[in-house]
Amino acid sequence: MAWSTGQNLSTPGPFILLGFPGPRSMRIGLFLLFLVMYLLTVAGNLAIISLVGAHRCLQTPMYFFLCNLSFLEIWFTTACVPKTLATFAPRGGAISLAGCATQMYFVFSLGCTEYFLLAVMAYDRYLAICLPLRYGGIMTPGLATRLALGSWLCGFSAITVPAALIARLSFCGSRVINHFFCDISPWIVLSCTDTQVVELVSFGIAFCVILGSCGITLVSYAYIITTIIKIPSARGRHRAFSTCSSHLTVVLIWYGSTIFLHVRTSVESSLDLTKAITVLNTIVTPVLNPFIYTLRNKDVKEALRRTMKGK
Repeated sequence: MAWSTGQNLSTPGPFILLGFPGPRSMRIGLFLLFLVMYLLTVAGNLAIISLVGAHRCLQTPMYFFLCNLSFLEIWFTTACVPKTLATFAPRGGAISLAGCATQMYFVFSLGCTEYFLLAVMAYDRYLAICLPLRYGGIMTPGLATRLALGSWLCGFSAITVPAALIARLSFCGSRVINHFFCDISPWIVLSCTDTQVVELVSFGIAFCVILGSCGITLVSYAYIITTIIKIPSARGRHRAFSTCSSHLTVVLIWYGSTIFLHVRTSVESSLDLTKAITVLNTIVTPVLNPFIYTLRNKDVKEALRRTMKGK
C-alpha cells in the first residue's frame, strides 16, 4: 500500500516518510539509482581515506582535511540514504518520533560540519598559495587537528537548539512527512502547535552557518585569485590554481544546492521542489566528491596509480 499526503494518521504511532510516490517502474529505477550512488559514495570516500593513509606524500594538512571530508560524507549519506531506500518498500517509510529526531539531528549536524570543513579547507589553500614560505610554520599538524576538531564540534553544536525545540512540539494531525528523510521543514508543518520559534531559530542558525562559512571561503578565494593573477608565467598560474580547483568545484556544487534549501523563512510552500533539490546535496554531491578529487588532483591520481601497480 502506498502512502499519500492526504492521509490523516492522527492516532499515536510512527511517522510515515512519503518518499517518491509514482509508478512502480519509476520507483524501482530510483531505488537502483540511489543504491548504486550510495555504494559508490562509501567506496569512493573509503578509497580516498585509504590512499592518504597508505602514501606518505599525501600525509599533509590538505589531505588530512580531505580525509575528514570523506569520513563525513560516508556518515552523511549513511544517515539519510538507507532509510530513503526503505521508503521504496511497502510500508517501509514508517519511522518513530525518536528515530525521526535522531536522523534529523545527525543529517543536519553533519551538514553544518561540512560547511565548516569546506571553510577550513579554503583557509588552508589560502595559506598554501598566498603565504607559501610561512605555510609550514602556520599550518602545523596541531593547528590542522584543532581546526578539524573545531569544525566537528561547531557542526554538532549548531543544531542542538533547533533539535530541542522540535522535541517539544506536539503532532496531532497527519503523520505523513512529504520527504524521503526527516527534514525539518516538512516535519514541523505537521505540528499542531506554533512553530514560528522553531522556524526563526532554524533560519537564523542556517543563515549564520552559511554566511559565516561562505564569508571565510569567499575572502580566502579572493586572496587566492589575486595572488594567482600576479604570477607572471602561465605555467605557474596553472600549477597554483590546480592545487585548489578540486576544492573550489566541491564548494560551488555544495553551496549551490544548499543555500536554497536552508536560507528561507517559509516552510509551507515548495516542499516537492525542496525534496527534489535535497537529492542533489544528500545523494548526488557526496558521490561526486571522490571523483572530483581523484580526477582533478595530480597527487591523488599518482598515488592511485601506484596502488593499482602494487608499489
